[in-house]
Amino acid sequence: MRKERRSMEKKGRISRIGRYAIASSISDHHQQPCITCTTFNILAPIYKRLSHKDQSRRESDNRAYWLARNHRILDLLLYERSSIICLQEFWVGNDELVDMYEKRLGDAGYINFKLARTNNRGDGLLTAIRKDHFRVLNYRELLFNDCGDRVAQVLHVASPFPSSQCRNDDIQQEVLIVNTHLLFPHDSTLSIVRLQQVYKILQYVESYQKDYNLNPMPIILCGDWNGSKSGHVYRFLRSQGFMSSYDTAHQYADADAHKWVSHRNHRGNICGVDFIWLLNPDRYRKLLKTSWTEAVFGMFKYQLRRASLTEYDAFAFLKDDNDGDYITYSGFCEALRQLNLTGHCHGLSAEETRDLWVQADIDGNNVLDYKEFQQRIWNPTWLKKKDEISGEIDDSKLEGHREQTIGFSVKNAVLFPPEVEKGRWPENYFLSDHARLTVVFSPIRMPRLIS
Repeated sequence: MRKERRSMEKKGRISRIGRYAIASSISDHHQQPCITCTTFNILAPIYKRLSHKDQSRRESDNRAYWLARNHRILDLLLYERSSIICLQEFWVGNDELVDMYEKRLGDAGYINFKLARTNNRGDGLLTAIRKDHFRVLNYRELLFNDCGDRVAQVLHVASPFPSSQCRNDDIQQEVLIVNTHLLFPHDSTLSIVRLQQVYKILQYVESYQKDYNLNPMPIILCGDWNGSKSGHVYRFLRSQGFMSSYDTAHQYADADAHKWVSHRNHRGNICGVDFIWLLNPDRYRKLLKTSWTEAVFGMFKYQLRRASLTEYDAFAFLKDDNDGDYITYSGFCEALRQLNLTGHCHGLSAEETRDLWVQADIDGNNVLDYKEFQQRIWNPTWLKKKDEISGEIDDSKLEGHREQTIGFSVKNAVLFPPEVEKGRWPENYFLSDHARLTVVFSPIRMPRLIS
């Protein structure tokens, strides 16, 4: 059985990913080479259960098992030889496994960065960059210090040669890369934590670019997002202009959540949670704070509707039994508490709550009338421009403000094993409880706005 499994893996590996490894190595002096990016939650041995009947037995207790599986994972990664490799649930607590990854990846020409989760959780992240594809200009670690002890890595990289896609031959391809693993939504109270984790990442990326006075560049967010296309995190990132590379490659709409999966979780459910997000420098973006506020109010409305409240009933609920036809701050806070968005150690802070109130109180009179409730919470009508929604540039706005920059087009994307691309989870797949996602990006020349 083991030989049959290996044969199937090898056959699938060659047929599904061989052409992408080849694509990443094609280059000449006329064309910028494609780059490839792989994200993979490799299921830490301390979490992998050896038996459905005995949930206490973990792979970490059997060295032969975890060693063989991780060698196999490395075989596949090194065969593919992506420009960027982002791994989650990397067993940083085991020196032998860490040394194995660092040696094999290092010998293959990668520079490696590992980051443990806080409070000695045992696992963490590993990001590997091919040195012949990128120079690492900067590396930063984000520690969320929240109830999930989650972390993120941020790398600023540049190609080792000027870009032939740009009129100015001195311009190099620069990219910001993020690797992360968001908290699993064990219950509804953790939804706000997951949203906060993404907000912290985007805040840091934004401040990093401002602090170093950097020109706009592509941003690639990789990882296990522990949430599907129907979730608040997905909508939050979409509102900031990010696109799911896999969905873009396959021309799937936001509503096509059922067409692929990438994870079978510990509850036995299959879902698509592994993403490589791309934001190009020509994309118009809402203010980050606006997107954050919209996302939280969207979660707020979702909880109200789950309680089967109509629009009018929801307004009455927020009024908190006051005699006027308005919502007070105390009523607003009480509603947030009852909906589990505050009142516990990982809920909204007092500062965040107050800031939401200020955003909702349009006229600043310290109460919300029915119109403000409609416009900010129930049917939000935040000021939007057409290009902010579509993310497309209006050429008329670029007159006198043109400058070249390099972005990416999504050339192709593949999930492995191949069954997951049809929404099925194969029973004979044993490498992880996640699929591996690889995306091929092609550099393209594009205009950017000069502020």
